[in-house]
Amino acid sequence: HVQLVESGGGLVQAGGSLTLSCSASEETFGNLAMGWFRQAPGKEREFIGRINYNGEMTNYAEPMKGRFTISRDNAKNTVYLQMTSLKPEDTAVYFCASWLGGYLDRPTSYDSWGQGTQVTVSS
Repeated sequence: HVQLVESGGGLVQAGGSLTLSCSASEETFGNLAMGWFRQAPGKEREFIGRINYNGEMTNYAEPMKGRFTISRDNAKNTVYLQMTSLKPEDTAVYFCASWLGGYLDRPTSYDSWGQGTQVTVSS
């Protein structure tokens, strides 16, 4: 399993922007499709989007379209989640994960997960 480490979380005011990073331990990262999820307290893990192995294709959950953008730099073994126009309801722990196969929006379709990074949006 690839080891993943998220970073870039923090406290931001509503309307602000934040870019999260997810760094991978393996050189095979360039062969992996990667996803981003988030989990708010008391709620289930929520799919944000997925990017294919070379960054040419992205898929987003409908509510995330327009404000969230996933990109990657395989030379740096890193995938990014750019978030704009943040709202208090975006407050959650954000996770990246490597796609194993199957449905894009299901956590069970992903095998390696990072520890998550906290994003808090104040009103």
